[in-house]
Amino acid sequence: MKTSQMLKSEILRLDGRGYPAYRDLKGQWDFGPYVLSIDHVQSDPFASPSDLSVLIAKPGFPVHLYENKVCRIALQDQLLRMFGQALRKMDSKKAGSGKSGQVSCAKVTQEILERSACTINPSDGSLVFKINVGFPAKGRSILARKLVEILFDQLPVLIEHNLIYTGMSDPQKEALQKAYELSIDQQAIRKALKDQHLAAFVADGSILPRASGASSLPMKDATPFASTKEDEVFLELPYAGKIRGMGIPEGVTLIVGGGYHGKSTLLNALEMGVYDHIDQDGREYVITQKDAAKIRSEDGRCVHTEDISSFIQSLPNAKSTTDFVSEDASGSTSQAANVMEALESGSRILLIDEDTSATNFMIRDELMSEVVASSEEPIIPYIARIRELADQGVSTILVAGSSGAYFDPADQIIQMKNYEPYNITTFAKEKAKAFHNDELINYPAMKTLAARIVQKNPSLLQEKVKVKTNALDTISIAREPIDIRALEQLVDSQQTAAIGKMILFAQRNLVDGIKTTEQIADELEQIANEKGLSFFGKGSMAMPRRQELLGALNRMRSQQFTQA
Repeated sequence: MKTSQMLKSEILRLDGRGYPAYRDLKGQWDFGPYVLSIDHVQSDPFASPSDLSVLIAKPGFPVHLYENKVCRIALQDQLLRMFGQALRKMDSKKAGSGKSGQVSCAKVTQEILERSACTINPSDGSLVFKINVGFPAKGRSILARKLVEILFDQLPVLIEHNLIYTGMSDPQKEALQKAYELSIDQQAIRKALKDQHLAAFVADGSILPRASGASSLPMKDATPFASTKEDEVFLELPYAGKIRGMGIPEGVTLIVGGGYHGKSTLLNALEMGVYDHIDQDGREYVITQKDAAKIRSEDGRCVHTEDISSFIQSLPNAKSTTDFVSEDASGSTSQAANVMEALESGSRILLIDEDTSATNFMIRDELMSEVVASSEEPIIPYIARIRELADQGVSTILVAGSSGAYFDPADQIIQMKNYEPYNITTFAKEKAKAFHNDELINYPAMKTLAARIVQKNPSLLQEKVKVKTNALDTISIAREPIDIRALEQLVDSQQTAAIGKMILFAQRNLVDGIKTTEQIADELEQIANEKGLSFFGKGSMAMPRRQELLGALNRMRSQQFTQA
């Protein structure tokens, strides 16, 4: 392997030459404690910075820090955070034109995600860390000495003190240990959810409100969460010890209350509880079963061959609802499709807010039933299915502020007042007796969930197909935009990048006209676990859930499905 001194000589030899000459530096270079790989060189100083990776064979982390997958992801996440913090503190002055001299690594959110930018091999503890560097130039002439300064003065110090255990400070080592302990405690809570048949747990003292609609940081001076006496659960955690919080049981839970009292804030925390959160986030002990799916209406979305007949009995012009297809679904049909697709993806907890739901999908009151006969109404409202779903093992956590129709079928009812919960189940149930709607029991039983087969998509089989993303709004594959704004549990644009590349990989390597959506998702997850996210392509990626992966595939207008 070529040495670091050979790299320095190569760089200096390029001084003053045209920018494309930087491409001669591609390859691996031995720096002793690590191997620096120059994987991709930007085309000019104004293009996206060059891709570098660092391989450290023996970073020296204690084995317990990566003893299982969850701990390993927590360690990788903490390393990215520390490296990013060190970069922000570094006195990096602009070193020429465009992005010259910029040094960066993958950005992180409040959620702890598996990312391609930092990976630890569980078998030997080796570390691969990816960095982006703007190769310096004046105009388009190479500034060799500036690059030498970055690669030989700045980068080795960053690596030694942030990626190699012996070079870390005591506070850094303590941060790694704390991230490990938190991951162990979060695993323990997730196990307790299953053992105690809980859909979610919200610890006392949690800070649920966020700083703003544009920030996921905790709100300062917010009211700490405190469980109701009726719903309190005590958990004994390996490191945090005994903690108290509200346990939300499986079944049907209704969250009610006046406007601006914290209903949607609680639901949003539960939505994000499918991910583990970092220390001091305020939601680190807000844990929801990982398969929970947020359901909403989505006017105008496409729907592909989905059986929505359990909610939509018939449509005008004899349009089928057993294999429903639409390029412009209504509020009710889109929400019905979203429910069925969530079940298809394996979700057994549905999170719903009436504010983002189609009213006619959610309820049908007695007066409306008197005026418009059921035989003239194709929609079977969700309220008529909620108990049936619960009996089949599908729980619902529903926010309702304007209708008490769900009091009767609910197992428990929580009222939020000034961000504090109160259990009003007995009181609300008593009041609901006078409003019981017998008509809701007259609908036919739900049909068995129909599996769907993913078909080949010719537009994705061309020789060159580009995948682009626009934050959490759009994924573009082969120039076809996929609107993903309704996939509200996506938290990072690196997840959307991974989704686009995984869909493209699946079409080229897994889709055979026989495999179902579930089987495709299984295989993609297995490949990601065994070979890493980088196997799907270049660039920074974060692991998505299968709910959002299949959600994007379902929203691709050119994609076709058939029922198994």
